[in-house]
Amino acid sequence: MKPIRVLLADDHHLFREGLRHICEAVGGFDVVGEAATGTEAVTMSRDLNPDVALMDIQMPEMDGVRATAAITGERPDARVIVLTMYRHDTYVFEAIKAGASGYLLKDSSGDDVVAAVRCVAQGGAIIPPEMASMVLAEFRRLAEGGRDGSSDERLTAAEMEVLLRVAQGEDNYQIAAALNITTKTVTNRLYTIFCKLHVKNRTQAALTALRKGWAGL
Repeated sequence: MKPIRVLLADDHHLFREGLRHICEAVGGFDVVGEAATGTEAVTMSRDLNPDVALMDIQMPEMDGVRATAAITGERPDARVIVLTMYRHDTYVFEAIKAGASGYLLKDSSGDDVVAAVRCVAQGGAIIPPEMASMVLAEFRRLAEGGRDGSSDERLTAAEMEVLLRVAQGEDNYQIAAALNITTKTVTNRLYTIFCKLHVKNRTQAALTALRKGWAGL
């Protein structure tokens, strides 16, 4: 298998050096670029097309929330893990709403970083319980004042099968094996699901399934 391609985005050079060492020496990943600003992160993501971006929340020119929104806006399948010093950083919640696949604390261990990158690269998400409750509450709030279920939200039986497995935390490889389809088919169905549900990633799709009662914890 090809190594996971990672983009590092943080304005502290020393911290980026530490992340590079962890990614390359511990994880065996391929660090394809380093960005010192949010603007650079967006440009490098566009040019280098990394599998995963490790994105600092606080950066010059463009913060991590806006950078994440720009990246996922151009590439809905982009994987971004936001990095923060604080467990209850409100900007993290905004980044997840913008399309990030989860977050890591900056004092996480090297093993935690490697595990998170691998999880997200395979289509998973890193959402701690306290953050999941916040996201669920936000989706509930949007539901109360938003659509009542338009026709474009109706999923086919095949799409629903994929969505329910996403809600249970399965990655694309597990879904493909369980349904006896290719990972490309899973990816294509996920893209259609995202469009129908008006979400940006599998985390938001899973939360929608939970909110609507299609899946349970």
